Amino acid sequence: MTTRVLVVDDDVRLYELIRSFLEQNDVGPAHAPNGRRALELLEREAFDAVLLDVMMPELDGLAVLKRLRARWPALPVLMLTAKGDETDRVVGLELGADDYLTKPFSPRELLARLRAVLRRANPDLGRQRLTAGNVVLEVETRAVYADGQLVELTGLEFDLLLSLLRRAGQVVPRASLLAQAGRTDVTVSDRTVDVHISHLRKKLGDDPPRLIRTVRGVGYVLAKDGA
Repeated sequence: MTTRVLVVDDDVRLYELIRSFLEQNDVGPAHAPNGRRALELLEREAFDAVLLDVMMPELDGLAVLKRLRARWPALPVLMLTAKGDETDRVVGLELGADDYLTKPFSPRELLARLRAVLRRANPDLGRQRLTAGNVVLEVETRAVYADGQLVELTGLEFDLLLSLLRRAGQVVPRASLLAQAGRTDVTVSDRTVDVHISHLRKKLGDDPPRLIRTVRGVGYVLAKDGA
């Protein structure tokens, strides 16, 4: 499944360079040319990480980071700073940035830093085993266990659970959940998503829902601590 990253930078030419390289490495980037647009996209879509430029007009990167951390405390953020701006780097780290990269940088270094913050945010990704509460998902074998017992899931149910586990603690909107799961072959509707989530909860014994919680009017969030 493709990693989804939001690139927040008012330099369109830089974004196009980043986009081209990331797409070749199984990373799906989206672009926000300013801080306000970034916050709008984060409310509507689920991302695995954010690449956030500091120097932007109106709402700068540090102001965006402060709001982002209040709303999405677990979302990995890699700050992009100008050469020599040590103050911005220090303030960014104090506000909760996971790492920073100084411009100009090579796309290869950017990808390496991005993968590093993703591994730190979710160490289970490196082991290809994701866990939450009593649920264990093994990526390579596509096996799911609840309380140590193998659970039989359909292909779509597995993909939905994998998508939610990879974004544990983040609200995933109904409108984008199937796409985030890599299932663009399925007709998307609120009813479609709700039915499959209902089936998934029953099979995992998540009744009443503690693991996969409904965010009314928006979508679903998988509890990061599993409870």
